[in-house]
Amino acid sequence: MTTFFKNGVIVKDGVNQGQKTPTKAFQSAGQNTSSGNAPEWASGFIQGAKDIGQDIYDGVSDGAENFASNMRSKFLKKDPEEIGAATQASWAQSSWEDRDWRVRLSLPTHKSAWYDKKSNKILQPLSATNGMTFPYTPTIILSHSANYQQIAPIHNNYPFFAYQNSQVDQLVITGQFYCQNGTEANYWVACLHYLRAVTKMDYGSDKSFNRGAPPPVVKLNGYGDFVFKDVPVIITNFTVDMPNEVDYIATGFGDIDPIALRNGTSVTEQKREDGVGWAPAESQFTVTCQPIYSRDKVTNFSYSDFIKGTNLDKGYI
Repeated sequence: MTTFFKNGVIVKDGVNQGQKTPTKAFQSAGQNTSSGNAPEWASGFIQGAKDIGQDIYDGVSDGAENFASNMRSKFLKKDPEEIGAATQASWAQSSWEDRDWRVRLSLPTHKSAWYDKKSNKILQPLSATNGMTFPYTPTIILSHSANYQQIAPIHNNYPFFAYQNSQVDQLVITGQFYCQNGTEANYWVACLHYLRAVTKMDYGSDKSFNRGAPPPVVKLNGYGDFVFKDVPVIITNFTVDMPNEVDYIATGFGDIDPIALRNGTSVTEQKREDGVGWAPAESQFTVTCQPIYSRDKVTNFSYSDFIKGTNLDKGYI
């Protein structure tokens, strides 16, 4: 007794055990089993495949460049109503963009030699920007901390944390400086001397009312009214790289005497007599700032106003 398949049906001892055509219950909708035609749901797919095959043939026969174009245009909308009306791009500028949002460290507020333009020519370039302004957008790293004391009872899997205080950590500002002329070189030298001055105390032979005072507090501004707005900071550290693979530009801070020019003295000779400095064509300033608040500032702090952002213009961050 042998059982095997013959023409898709089970045959046992030469006797057909099934039907050659499936029963009506197993026929798919639209399928013509007698003629062998494809079902209706597949006819559209087959016709689409034929069209794509014809396009491939036409593209290859016309050249490789037409082949790629035909394949891309196959699925593009060609009816103008399907594409829609063309719109023109426009660029609008608001008054916000007219504001100076560059990062800037202000000059000290106390009246001293900082504002004496006649005797302090080396810092005079900073008076136009009211401090050291980074000419290009710098990289700023800022962080805030909330400190908790860990309390770990014995025979306990989870310690407790008691809040202690919150603080604003140091800000690190890193910016590029490029010097292509004497004016930019003057500003570079002024920025370097500014950072030297704000990291020193009032000490020495000067007989001033500020004698013995610590390094001055300056204001940090940048990125509008809600990021850094008159934030009081002290400069705790700064670094300046002076690479050896770039050009250096000469600059001076002396006044040009027109009478000496008429007598044959060149501008270069006058600057050499008045002193000359050299600024790199490309360098990087890295300034570390520590936000600092007086007792009066801390006392007048309002947490509700801070949440609403209404006291951010008073230097709180």
